[in-house]
Parts: sequence; C-alpha cells; structure tokens
Amino acid sequence: MIVTGLFYILMPVSIILAFLWAPPAQILGEASRIMYFHVPCAWVSTLAFIISGIASIIFIYDKKKRFTFIEDKAHNSAVIGLMFTVLTVITGSIWAKISWGSYWNWDPRETSIVILLLIYIAYFSLRASLENNPNRGRLTSAYLIFAMVTVPFLMFVIPRVYTSLHPDPIINPQRKINLDPAMRLTLTFTMVSFTLLFFYIFSLTNRLTGIKHKIEEKEYE
Repeated sequence: MIVTGLFYILMPVSIILAFLWAPPAQILGEASRIMYFHVPCAWVSTLAFIISGIASIIFIYDKKKRFTFIEDKAHNSAVIGLMFTVLTVITGSIWAKISWGSYWNWDPRETSIVILLLIYIAYFSLRASLENNPNRGRLTSAYLIFAMVTVPFLMFVIPRVYTSLHPDPIINPQRKINLDPAMRLTLTFTMVSFTLLFFYIFSLTNRLTGIKHKIEEKEYE
C-alpha cells in the first residue's frame, strides 16, 4: 500500500517536472527531456534482471521450499525486465534519431542492449521448451543466474570500453554528466518513480501468479 501510494504521488510529479519545470540541455535542447524516461527504463530493466537472478539463486538453494513461488517470481521479474528493456530501446532509438539523424547506428550501447535482449529472449524460449520437464525450475534458474552476471558488463562496462556516440560525451566532453540542479532533481524523481512502478507491477504479477496456482490446485482436488 505504501509503494502504491508513493507511486501515485511521485509519478505525476515526475511527469510535470520532466515536461514543465526542468530546463532543456544546452546542446540537445528539448529533445533532452526523453532522458527522464530513457534512463529510468534502463535502470528498471537492470533492477528487474538482478532481482530475477537473486530469486533464482534463492530457488536453487531453498531446499526446504520456504519461499513460495520463488521461481515464478524470478520469471515475473524477468518479464518486466524484458518489457523495460524494449522501452529502453524504443526511447533510445527516438533520442538517436534526434541526436544522430538515424534510429539505429550499432553504437556499442545499442549493440550491447541487443545482446542482452537476445539472452533473455532465449530464457523464455528455454522455459517454454521445458514446460513438462520436472527439472525446468532448476535449469531456468541456473540460466537466469548466468544472465544476471552478464547484465553489468553489457549495461555498464562494455559501452564504456569502446568509443560511443551516446549523448553523455556530447553533454560533457570530460565524460562526466554535470546536470543542472533542476535536471538532476527531476531525474532523481523519475528514477524513484520508475523504481516504484517496477515494484507495483511486480507485486501485481506475483499476486496473479498466486491466484493462478490456487485455481490450479482447486481444479486438481
């Protein structure tokens, strides 16, 4: 309830700040406002994949099954992560069109996020193919742990190793994002709002999973 209440308050405030209060970046102009949605989407996808991996670790080592539906929760978090990764690609492509004149340039950041998408799409394919396999939970959990390990490298390390067209060196050639205080506050608000959005969606999907299992139990009685 607290998360829901904060989300309903902070998200509208964040949208107002992003469009009406925060000043545009000096070089990118009004197009820089997409940052307040692109960056939080990237953050939420990272958070979701990490939570999915942690839940998978718990599932594998939880021999006494103390955590209810933990494998399903790992799956739910991966679904949300994939959804926000797609949103990251869409918002990033729009920004790329405005900044570089093309929606897609195979920039290191663009390439790494495509690889990340393929890794998690493979997870869903694997999970679907093992539907009737009694070891599906352990196999898919092991895969999600592997996938989680790749996230920091693909999201943060590799894009910074190679020369990039990404807007951060355009905003500041020293590769340090020195945002205007109003822009920094707005970005903080949107980051917190999107984080709450993730936990809100995650809570809803987990509740739906619980209801689904209860219905299935009733059917088998």
